[in-house]
Amino acid sequence: MSKILLLSCCAPCSCAVIQKFAEEKKDFAVLFYNPNIHPLQEYLKRKEENEKFCNSLGVPFISLEYNPQEWLNAVKGLENEPERGKRCSACFLMRLRRAADYAAKNGFDTLTSVLGVSRYKNLEQVNLAAKTAADEFGIVYDDTNWRKGGLEQKRQQIVKETKMYAQNYCGCTFSMSRLQSRS
Repeated sequence: MSKILLLSCCAPCSCAVIQKFAEEKKDFAVLFYNPNIHPLQEYLKRKEENEKFCNSLGVPFISLEYNPQEWLNAVKGLENEPERGKRCSACFLMRLRRAADYAAKNGFDTLTSVLGVSRYKNLEQVNLAAKTAADEFGIVYDDTNWRKGGLEQKRQQIVKETKMYAQNYCGCTFSMSRLQSRS
């Protein structure tokens, strides 16, 4: 049986997968590594909501450092890229490399992520970055499409039933700016 590390961007995107893994008694932990989330208050809200959901199911929750400058360095020069563009690829790769590194150093042999769950994200783009990161650190990447198999409906149900905080942008300052300019 593999030991799985699930990289989570937020509770609404990951809740159905977390619940599924818990019900299936998988050996897994949730990793929260999201230096892209802006501002700090938003980051803290998302982290707290994710941790609260994990705790309610007895699931280990791991939070790595919040270093937005590290993220800004990773996407430098890509600030004007559109959603699903090169900036998102760089962001995914940076976060998935950190997750794969953590997994390899802490006894996890499989990495999976919900970074592609949102309809605003390109799953192939996430999977390409994840496979690159997993290969670099000698672990397996489970590229299951977590939008399928009734999980999207389950996710929406959990969010509604638990009154979970759900945001309306990916988290980065650039997506927030674009959202604000449309309103």
